[in-house]
Amino acid sequence: MADEIIDLSSVIERRAGGPAPAGTMALWGADGERSRFALPLWRVVHLAGADRGVIFWRPTSGDSAARPFIVLDVSHDPARLEVPEAVSACEAHAPPQLLDLGRDGVVVCLGTKDERVWGLLADGGVERPPLPTEKREDILFLSGECAGLLFVRDFATEAGE
Repeated sequence: MADEIIDLSSVIERRAGGPAPAGTMALWGADGERSRFALPLWRVVHLAGADRGVIFWRPTSGDSAARPFIVLDVSHDPARLEVPEAVSACEAHAPPQLLDLGRDGVVVCLGTKDERVWGLLADGGVERPPLPTEKREDILFLSGECAGLLFVRDFATEAGE
């Protein structure tokens, strides 16, 4: 796990082409105990060079769109809640895996529970080269923390429609 200090101001400045407005960050859906997702999601956003992290779910059957469960947006307030079609790459019963979708971001398939496919998306930001192995491993580790919260702490069962 990389032990560097997260400095979001440099990430935001790079995307905006200048200093970021103070206090631009939004956390959506992380009330109460769900706030436990904030730190691993923040680290994933930083490692992926993204400006938004989303834990999402979608039904295992049908053409229903993915829905956000937790959103951390470091460049917009209020947080952007749309989940792009690219997350459909997360298939039901797929093993945990990291999908580097280039310009569309990084998707990690977290698992399936109660007829829902769960995943983590880090998107936005600037065009970047493919993630190096060390960052991929760190993102998978942090995604495992999120999966543990979802499935072991049973937050996945609490998700409403």
